Amino acid sequence: MEHVTGDPNPFAERVLDLVERIPPGKVMAYGDIAEYLGEGGPRQVGRVMSTWGGGVPWWRVVRADGSPVQGHESSCLSHWRQEGTPMRGERADMRHARWHGDHR
Repeated sequence: MEHVTGDPNPFAERVLDLVERIPPGKVMAYGDIAEYLGEGGPRQVGRVMSTWGGGVPWWRVVRADGSPVQGHESSCLSHWRQEGTPMRGERADMRHARWHGDHR
């Protein structure tokens, strides 16, 4: 993850807060996060994660097909195995691993 100085903007804070709430063994796609928050899109969420995501469980945020963060596959797969994340090969099994939020 890229290290950046400066504080996250309000959208980034909302993204990071949601990522912190994803339970162990579950994942959300970038687009799922944007949809849950009702703002931004997958690319905006990806930018937040690449800029400020190092302090949250970033491995729980995946592409829509369940593939791990590019360049961090090995670490991501290790976290998934430790947390018991449902997998299909080297991807999260989105049918069983996807978290739909706490709908608060």
